[in-house]
Amino acid sequence: MDFYQQLQHATANERATLFSAPLITAALAGQVTRQHYIQFLSRAYHHVKHTVPLLMACGARLPDRQEWLRSAVAHYIEEEIGHHEWILNDIAAAGGDAAAVRASAPDFDTDVMVAYAYDTVMRRNPIGFFGMVYVLEGTSVSLASNAAHVLQDVLELPPSAFSYLSSHGALDVEHIGDFEQLVNRLDTPADREAVLSHAKTFFRLYGNVFRSIEIEEVA
Repeated sequence: MDFYQQLQHATANERATLFSAPLITAALAGQVTRQHYIQFLSRAYHHVKHTVPLLMACGARLPDRQEWLRSAVAHYIEEEIGHHEWILNDIAAAGGDAAAVRASAPDFDTDVMVAYAYDTVMRRNPIGFFGMVYVLEGTSVSLASNAAHVLQDVLELPPSAFSYLSSHGALDVEHIGDFEQLVNRLDTPADREAVLSHAKTFFRLYGNVFRSIEIEEVA
């Protein structure tokens, strides 16, 4: 197996645990409310707005031997700029208060995930950040487009309320293809282990973000 295949195999249990989060299973079954969706988008805003700063920090900390990877990071930055604004637009289109979300503090679990990402880049091996990329984009490819179609029908919201989910479902298919080629070029055990170990951690942290939205407690 190449490294990407090893990564998929080694994280299968963590991925399954994330996908079993009550919010995800309820969303795919069409059993969530508009408030659930707005809460999900609010959490997404508070981590997506850090994607570009984290990529910039990661690129700056890469050693000279990984100049090829710095170029890939630069390209990725160009594609990710402004995506947090898409989320605010979706919140407004779904009837939420986008200005309040922009001004709000993140919930605990989202804040912890973002903090761990910065810690990975600044204190550990910056290559480990690609473990988070794998988790977020792999989850998006698996769930985003399906969830967008189900939720649009159930919640009776316009397509303009699903720009983040719909666009990422398609865009991240391309990104995962690029990611596969990227991680297969990592040629040291330390870098590969950094991606693998951090992917396992980010599956857990991202799962906590979904689980922080209580199905029973949202009217």
